[in-house]
Amino acid sequence: MQGTDEDFATALRRALLEAGAVDEMDLARAKRVAHEDDGETLVTLLVKLGMVSERAIADAQARAGKVALVKFADFPVQPLDLPIPTRFLKDQKAIPLHLDTDSLTLAVSDLSNGFTHAAIAFATGKKVSCVVGIESEITRALSTLYDQASSEVRAGENGEADAFSEDDVARLRDLASEAPVIRLVNQIIQKAADSRASDIHIEPYENLLKIRCRIDGVLRDEPSPPRHLAPAVISRVKILANLDIAERRLPQDGRINMRVQGKELDIRVSTVPTMYGESLVMRLLQREDVTLDFDSLGFDAASRQALQEALRMPHGMIIVTGPTGSGKTTTLYTALSSLNTETRKVITVEDPIEYNLEGINQIQVNPSIGLNFANALRSIVRQDPDVIMVGEMRDLETAKICVQSALTGHLVLSTLHTNDAAGSVTRLLEMGIEDYLLNSTLNMVLAQRLVRRLCDACKQAYQADEAVIREFKLGPPDGSLTLYRAGGCETCGGTGFYGRIGIIEILKLSDDLRQLVLQQASAGELEKAARRNGMKTMFENGCQQVIAGLTTLDEIVRVTQDS
Repeated sequence: MQGTDEDFATALRRALLEAGAVDEMDLARAKRVAHEDDGETLVTLLVKLGMVSERAIADAQARAGKVALVKFADFPVQPLDLPIPTRFLKDQKAIPLHLDTDSLTLAVSDLSNGFTHAAIAFATGKKVSCVVGIESEITRALSTLYDQASSEVRAGENGEADAFSEDDVARLRDLASEAPVIRLVNQIIQKAADSRASDIHIEPYENLLKIRCRIDGVLRDEPSPPRHLAPAVISRVKILANLDIAERRLPQDGRINMRVQGKELDIRVSTVPTMYGESLVMRLLQREDVTLDFDSLGFDAASRQALQEALRMPHGMIIVTGPTGSGKTTTLYTALSSLNTETRKVITVEDPIEYNLEGINQIQVNPSIGLNFANALRSIVRQDPDVIMVGEMRDLETAKICVQSALTGHLVLSTLHTNDAAGSVTRLLEMGIEDYLLNSTLNMVLAQRLVRRLCDACKQAYQADEAVIREFKLGPPDGSLTLYRAGGCETCGGTGFYGRIGIIEILKLSDDLRQLVLQQASAGELEKAARRNGMKTMFENGCQQVIAGLTTLDEIVRVTQDS
């Protein structure tokens, strides 16, 4: 690194801004904190405040200092023979890479920390040159090389392990507040955010603490921390979510708002008691990355037009159905954003509120004080709304109020858990909604799933077999068709997929379908009638996405289980 510390700081700020890792407000905030906490470098503060990920700050440092960025695979497999205490290397986040007769190459996590460079040069008598490494990778390499993995937490392996078996809440809180545990939890969340994970699963077993992240809808194993850290790690997350760490017998739900990689991250936390401790799930929502646009959700022109026609109706019900994690709420918010005009009053009742939409009155359900969906709905109909969105129809009482609201001139949007569009009609009838009321109010049911989208950087073209074309009705049986399969590259993490798109089916209540509703027809009969009227099933819609080169047949079959 050439030049003064001031030159490097200026170059680092420029590199961070050019990469979009931070904005001027983030840098101003870090500068204010720096004045209050002398001795902290810009690098340390940005990571400590959660503004920038470790990887982004390392990349920016490498570009600012015009030095190499090294990865975990570049670290030595054996420690170099140097008169440097391991404790010093761990404290300074530095690892010696190469040793020559008169020179030493050092990987550091903070290139602006001149003290580390000078101290090691003095101790070794060598000319020291620095490259940049990612902090968590340097820490892991030092632990592996010098067999001193987190000596801070090892001290608690014997003495504090006994405390876990007792109900010593104060001691558990202290352990969860120690630096190694805080750092571990932060690294888990940061890595998940870097990987575009939608949720993190922390699951304790008898001899293992398993960490898994759901990326593009599929769970992947992550490196497992030592089993004895399970209570401390789970308690740390519960503290962040303002949950009761003393209560380990009942499920709890909470929420964390934090800044990761310079972006606001909203995390919903759920804990449930299991045989070997509490199982914890964190659902991640990066609000700034959500695009409320039908095209980005995977709607084709016909589906988008059909939904927009239903949204233009002054009253009635539109229901979005699908399993948890199928994108129902995002579709509803996209619909609401198109309805959010100055001439309409829009009110929502949600649990939880996932996106904050300006101009829309959003109510958070709170059952602990008696504010459930039904009670909130009774109140908001007196607020003279034009559009009402109900997060979920969970019971007959809520469903009845939704139907009554649709009858009295409101446009009602809600979700339901069923496998397909036709199943939603029969589910409401089974719940106890009268057929004539449902017939008068239900305008449309939209069922959807999310499938993994092929990575554009590595997807591979191939000619489909005639048997496949014939079986899945992809085109003329004797014709040729180019499809794509998953490859694998650095962009997609070797999976061949990057992101997800929706596959949908839209059931519009035509006159003949309304007659079938009055006859309490089965879901199968309703689906057959809807298909005669032109409805495309989710599987058929998915096949269109396959032909367009957006996903694979295997993905469609996996998600729809339709063969």
